[in-house]
Amino acid sequence: MNASTVERGQAVTLSVPRPASKVNLLPGDVGSLSRGLPPALPDTLFVLGTNGGMSVAPDAEFPLMFGRNEPDVHVCVGAGDLHVSRQHGYIAREYSRWVINNIGRLPIRLPGARLILTGDRAELPFGYTPLFIVAPKQEHLLQVRVTAQAPPPSPENGDEAETYERTPWPLSPDEKLVLICLSLRYLRHEPQPQPLTWKQVADELNRVRPKEGWTWRKAAHRVSDVRTRLSPSVPGLLEKEIAPPAGNALNHNLITELLITSTLVKADLKLLGE
Repeated sequence: MNASTVERGQAVTLSVPRPASKVNLLPGDVGSLSRGLPPALPDTLFVLGTNGGMSVAPDAEFPLMFGRNEPDVHVCVGAGDLHVSRQHGYIAREYSRWVINNIGRLPIRLPGARLILTGDRAELPFGYTPLFIVAPKQEHLLQVRVTAQAPPPSPENGDEAETYERTPWPLSPDEKLVLICLSLRYLRHEPQPQPLTWKQVADELNRVRPKEGWTWRKAAHRVSDVRTRLSPSVPGLLEKEIAPPAGNALNHNLITELLITSTLVKADLKLLGE
């Protein structure tokens, strides 16, 4: 199937799967594409949805379809949510890049709040990209990862330059727990999420660790320490960098950075008993 023949709202006939060396299934228990992958050629596409996913080699000529209706797509996402289209979009190889195309009714959100609207398309970067289908009551996660192209060897980088992907930021156990609480709405994939208030954060902390006597000031201090530590490398974490009124901007920028770098992932909700 030529990706250019797919039109908005049009049903798509799935391609016949290529040999296993080109297109492979990913089991549902993979968990997250942000940490660890099977061996793959550079520029290989990995996509993970509700019940598993697929990997596609760059020369497979295989447009990967995703949506809510599992029999009609390669990767299922948003199963049971009738707001998500049966075939919501596809990812295809175009001019040596992987490109995502939205043929569904709902927008698809990229990190940083950029939206891919119905009929629009966007190139996917190398590395890990969490995509969200923005439904009225919930955002549905579609995990995508494109393996980095290895740079040519040189005396300066040698074998150390296998990838330019960003690594998670180091956090102490207390810092991580506070930030999970602060990011609760983001990790639950709620539409247009905002950080919890400091009182709500303290209430969550006291619920899961009732003997530690958390206060909103103590929680805010932990987060302030993280913002200050990351600020030399991450813009938008200090008050002097944000035009007043700052509101939730500082914490929102911090949470966005932690999500993009997979420092926080949805699986972390288990620390709160979810």
